[in-house]
Amino acid sequence: MESLKEIFRIGKGPSSSHTMGPELASKLFLEKNPRAAHYKVTLYGSLSKTGKGHMTDQIIIETFRHKDIEVIFEDGDESKLYHPNTMTLEAFDENNNSLDFWRVYSVGGGKIEIEGQPAVAVQDVYPFNTFSDIKKHCSEHNIRLCDYVREIEGDEIFLYLSVVWDTMKKAIERGLSTEGVLYGGLDVQRKAKLLYNQRHIDESPETRENRLVCAFAFAVSEENASGGTIVTAPTCGASGVLPSVLYYMQKKRGFSDFEICNALATAGLIGNIIKKNASISGAECGCQAEIGSACSMAAAALSELFYMDLDQIEYAAEVAMEHHLGLTCDPICGLVQIPCIERNAVAAMRAINALSLANFLTYTRKISFDIVVKTMYETGRDLFSKYRETSEGGLAKNYHE
Repeated sequence: MESLKEIFRIGKGPSSSHTMGPELASKLFLEKNPRAAHYKVTLYGSLSKTGKGHMTDQIIIETFRHKDIEVIFEDGDESKLYHPNTMTLEAFDENNNSLDFWRVYSVGGGKIEIEGQPAVAVQDVYPFNTFSDIKKHCSEHNIRLCDYVREIEGDEIFLYLSVVWDTMKKAIERGLSTEGVLYGGLDVQRKAKLLYNQRHIDESPETRENRLVCAFAFAVSEENASGGTIVTAPTCGASGVLPSVLYYMQKKRGFSDFEICNALATAGLIGNIIKKNASISGAECGCQAEIGSACSMAAAALSELFYMDLDQIEYAAEVAMEHHLGLTCDPICGLVQIPCIERNAVAAMRAINALSLANFLTYTRKISFDIVVKTMYETGRDLFSKYRETSEGGLAKNYHE
């Protein structure tokens, strides 16, 4: 598995696969072909069908600023594509002769693969790819999951995680202080500030918890939807789940930034296992791969904060994913707004519920985390393409303004 830096990428929303990935591909292609007279980028599959709503063309044009750039949305049979998030980049000279051509796959979490260029692939740093193998190693050496991350990646990764946490907190704080309508044409009002400030008329501690956790999740998700700077956890579309629960627990219980970074390390390891053995791409496996993965990461992070044992962490992550199985990705108008923003808040509350269940029921469980990851991937591949980030089914089809 790769470094946790690959699961926690800092960048602009609203979509790790639709903005961060294409932005990276455009930067690399432009660096290789800086003097071309004209550039053409063609988007296929999900990048084409929901690229307008995800600002894909905007981020490409911005990356190629001051250059002659053409962006084409190509319709076609998605089943013929190697990956549903496919794009091509081509550079031309003054006589319109092709100078260079890349076929690129935006595989989720801001990562790209360039056809025929294996050298650009990030190197694996973790020797184990399954939770069972990692748990065995940790049990034999009497260490926690976050200790295993430190063992493999050293103290340097925790310096990076401190930057990740600072970025997450700033996204929440910006979102809580901002009002207005989100870009895209749906006239979706920002709600984080309202949720944060408007106390329920008869607010119990439980209601207060739900309101604040939701406010924090809305804050990050609304920042993401507006193209703000966030952290993929594991993707842009699911970036509100993990920071919201950690921010809430730090405010409520006073956990230190050191403890939060340990929790982030544990969450990153869970996300890495999913990414390695299944997918974190909504275009590949539906929203279960994004929100389901984020909920698993958040549940595991909370379990680390409360110093639960390996079995309890596994159960929390497993139950969080299990009850997102089959979740479709059907963003209205291709925007990461409806149902995406509310979905982050619901998943954050589910992560807290998973923590509570792990406290009581861990040793009665029958399903391992590795089994639920395998099941999620198989389920996602079986979903009709219209339920995998194409905006051709579900809410996206049935919504009429």
